[in-house]
Amino acid sequence: MTQKSTDLRPKIALFEPDIPQNTAAIIRTCACLGAKLEIIEPCGFLLTDKRFKRVVMDYIEEENIKFHKSFNEFLRSKKNHRVILMTTKASISYTKFKFKGNDTILFGRESAGVPDNVHKLIKNRLKIPMENNKRSLNVATSVAIILAESLKQTKYF
Repeated sequence: MTQKSTDLRPKIALFEPDIPQNTAAIIRTCACLGAKLEIIEPCGFLLTDKRFKRVVMDYIEEENIKFHKSFNEFLRSKKNHRVILMTTKASISYTKFKFKGNDTILFGRESAGVPDNVHKLIKNRLKIPMENNKRSLNVATSVAIILAESLKQTKYF
């Protein structure tokens, strides 16, 4: 199978991630599926954290990770691209949404999601349907579900 350019593939963005093992697992998922990852700082840990290193192993490919010093810097870089926020507060399921090849899919902090001001700035907000009375999936699991669906829809799988 011929691989298409990673520049046109959907991208994953993490808003101020705070659990090193989850971020490391997301880096591995992105590396294995050929997706770029964007991290909006500050992170709640250092990349030298032993918990991070244990999970990321040798999958960290610096050229496939872009760091943004702030959310405003991140938004400026997305001026001509669509950003989709994954949130439990959304009313639209990801299964009812048409992903495009250059989308950036934003995931909030494990401990708190994204702040209200960020929530209000993002037009496209989606959720993963879950059983009643369940709060949320692990962010690394959520990334894998949504990245796989977006790659399938955009014919990268």
